[in-house]
Amino acid sequence: MARALLRRRGALSSLLSPAAPTAPRLVPSFSSATATATATAVAPLRSTLDERLLRLLRSEISYAADRRPPHQPPTGFKSFAVEDRPGEQWVRLRAARRGAGSRTEEEAIKIDATLFDGVAETPPDASLFHRVEALEQGPRLHLSLIVEVARADRVLGFICSAWPDQLTVRHVLTLSGAGAATDDRGAREFTKLEPAEREAVKKFLLEREVDAELAEFLHDYVANKEKMELLRWLKTVESFVEK
Repeated sequence: MARALLRRRGALSSLLSPAAPTAPRLVPSFSSATATATATAVAPLRSTLDERLLRLLRSEISYAADRRPPHQPPTGFKSFAVEDRPGEQWVRLRAARRGAGSRTEEEAIKIDATLFDGVAETPPDASLFHRVEALEQGPRLHLSLIVEVARADRVLGFICSAWPDQLTVRHVLTLSGAGAATDDRGAREFTKLEPAEREAVKKFLLEREVDAELAEFLHDYVANKEKMELLRWLKTVESFVEK
């Protein structure tokens, strides 16, 4: 009986004594390795297609920059100043000229040249010799020119074709001044002019350095510009795919 009482007293004292503080439960935190793995899993990854596209782009950029590098374009040609227009599909040249002899008024000459917009086709009835010669020489590229000559309140315009070694006039325009909108001389085909008029037009342009030398210069300039534009476009696409 005494032993039973002692056991009950011990149990009662343990219930009545102040309880020991319970250690708080800690929620296990993520380790740095776990956080990195989670971030990697959440971050978007480039696809295999993107990686392949990047390799192709970098290969093309390397080829364009190392094997066929564009050179620094010239800023002028004879009396013309060349306006560089990155990203544009045309080139502009400007010149100022004072009239000769008794003419003292100044002329402002502006030329807008497109990039290559055509190629000469071999005639279907060309001989075998001419066909082989055309293949050896490569394509004969074409670009278009719009020439404006402004003097006082009168502006004459000329639409020309520039080949690598030749410049031809296609149309003659009166853009402002006498005859601009009052008669049919506002725009005329060059081939429909009288022989004397055609010679006068050729001489007029030749005096202003709009000739075969200008056509050759523009072909070299445009070929270099197209290389620069291609390289710039490839780098823009590469930057887009990398993001």
